[in-house]
Amino acid sequence: MNKINVKLKAIVENINTPTVIKTATLPHETEERLFFATQIGEIFYMRNNSPVLLLDIQDRVIEIGDDEEKGFLGFALHPKFNHNGLFYLHYSLKDSEGPGALKTNQDIDSNLKWKDREKNYDHIDTVEEWILEPNKQTTKIRTILNLRRPFSNHNGFNTLNFSPENGRLILTTGDGGHSYDPFNLSQNNMEIAGKIIEIDVDKNTFITKAPIVTRFNELPISIQEILTVIAKGTRNLSGVIYQKYNDRYIKFIGSVGQRLVESIFAFIKYKSIPVVDIVTKKEINEEGFVNFGWRAWEGMLPTTTIKDEEKTIAYYDEAIKLSSNRLLPILDYFHEDSRSDKFAGTALTGIRPYNGLEIPDLTGTIIFSDLLDKNNPKKGVLACTKLGSKDFSVIDIIHDFGEDSAYYVGLGSNKNHTKIYLGVNSLRKAKDKKQSTIYEIVSN
Repeated sequence: MNKINVKLKAIVENINTPTVIKTATLPHETEERLFFATQIGEIFYMRNNSPVLLLDIQDRVIEIGDDEEKGFLGFALHPKFNHNGLFYLHYSLKDSEGPGALKTNQDIDSNLKWKDREKNYDHIDTVEEWILEPNKQTTKIRTILNLRRPFSNHNGFNTLNFSPENGRLILTTGDGGHSYDPFNLSQNNMEIAGKIIEIDVDKNTFITKAPIVTRFNELPISIQEILTVIAKGTRNLSGVIYQKYNDRYIKFIGSVGQRLVESIFAFIKYKSIPVVDIVTKKEINEEGFVNFGWRAWEGMLPTTTIKDEEKTIAYYDEAIKLSSNRLLPILDYFHEDSRSDKFAGTALTGIRPYNGLEIPDLTGTIIFSDLLDKNNPKKGVLACTKLGSKDFSVIDIIHDFGEDSAYYVGLGSNKNHTKIYLGVNSLRKAKDKKQSTIYEIVSN
């Protein structure tokens, strides 16, 4: 791929860390507007080049510390938001802290069990339905899910999106954290952690209260009936991004790696498994079911650990078992890479296909962002790839950040992916406020 240069156009400055960037049309309007949500619990939309507050739930969102992955995680607007005003939130509940699920760092012991879950957990995440009333007031309608999480990290980001294929809300949960998924939650069908879940929010709308759970069989039947699982074996995902391809949709997903690589996945076909079947049937036919392979596989590579300064396969038997029935990534990029035209990755923070024509060198590519280049630890990285290439190009951003650091914390786009937005933090610590900017990526 040719060397690609772009510029950045500031859209909104001096905001808290943006965790979701997307567009929508407000009720009774026709203009597609930029919406963004922040990690501390604010949702804004842009009007006349200025942010307008849609909702502030800081009093509901857990207080976050340095480099934490909790807080406001996902925000999605109903496909008929322009008419019904419905939108959905995923966030970590304030004052829900627990002691955590492990007291040791025995994270490679494949026999660990998550015991006494009602007491031993880190925090609770919730998925809620809200409405924007005709008088512009926002009101919570119901809680759909309350999920105990074993550790503080791997909660996912940009976790809520609607499927244009069937109109269902898509939730990505992440494996629950620590390192190496110590309880192997992501491969256990009964566990809610480590899955991609469809939620039929237009069904059983009478649900008003959800229990606090970790497994599907702990949910009441009325909630089980609106859930289907479309993938498992996930670690820490950047949400599901849809791109129309002829009369079907490609689903793109970015996955944050453990020790070796960051990965980008894509699939078109998938098999959905109703949660009612997971709970009631002794055996589930998983032929055609999407499995990302975690915890045994980190992208294309078997998961490794370092013992006595040597790299070893962490879960050999599991890696063999999953070697032939897992989804392979379309691209891995490495945490260690000395090639002059590449970079050493840290954490994938966003992925978007680009369908625009303004930047011809990027048309038809998949753009992705990384928090920072380990070889240049004060600046994030923007890069792109193409389906089938197995390679990528670093995108050179012509922009003067001054003496500030520039951590690339997320990507967003408009509905048809002709505009791409980049969230940048000048400070890495999540709790430092109003140190972020959202830029549009434009032609040089």
